Amino acid sequence: MAKSEVKLIGKWSSPYVIRVKIALNIKSIEYENLEENETFNPKSDLLIQSNPVYGKVPVLIHKDKPICESLIIVEYIDETWSTDSSILPSDSYDRSLARFWVAYLDQKWFPSMQNIITVEGEEERKPYFEVMEEVVERMEGAFKKCSKGKSFFGGDTIGYLDIAFGSFLGWLSVIEHEYARKLLVEEKAPCLVNWAERFANDPAVKGIIPMTDKLVKLSKALQIKWRGAIGKK
Repeated sequence: MAKSEVKLIGKWSSPYVIRVKIALNIKSIEYENLEENETFNPKSDLLIQSNPVYGKVPVLIHKDKPICESLIIVEYIDETWSTDSSILPSDSYDRSLARFWVAYLDQKWFPSMQNIITVEGEEERKPYFEVMEEVVERMEGAFKKCSKGKSFFGGDTIGYLDIAFGSFLGWLSVIEHEYARKLLVEEKAPCLVNWAERFANDPAVKGIIPMTDKLVKLSKALQIKWRGAIGKK
């Protein structure tokens, strides 16, 4: 398969783009990486043409056909390139369980991170930290159930839920670094602490999760942008 058959429109910092990159790596798919301006100023013509509804990354272009939304793309990759390395669980119940926890994460996890970065003052951040601590507690329990005693949520190898959760590890490190509040700690979430280390060092992931200092620098610029957006409401 020619590399030009598969293109990914994304941004290096986006956890949702990271999801797609990991899935492509798991399937050993070569692709052309098309990097958008970090602030979308301006958005590329290709992005607008490929995702006219939302104008967001990631967009996977396969044989000139665009596929949008990270989780839809991950499932498309898993279905289109059938290999021994399956991303979604083969069992229908396990598949529904993984999708449930992914939906939970997308509803609770990154929005709380974004709010922590956006709001001003320790007291204002407190409820969002509480949400994140609750998510950690629930995901610790989910790991025990989904992994069935193995290394990843997906079992012996990285799966759908691993990709969805692990894609946020870079931004989690920003929160912990900037606000001196550790969320993944051995005392409360020993399974997740060990899982995060295994995930980050997996060959399909290594080198994709951005360095903390680079994300911290970006977070300061985004903080100004997000606060400005709130002020215009």
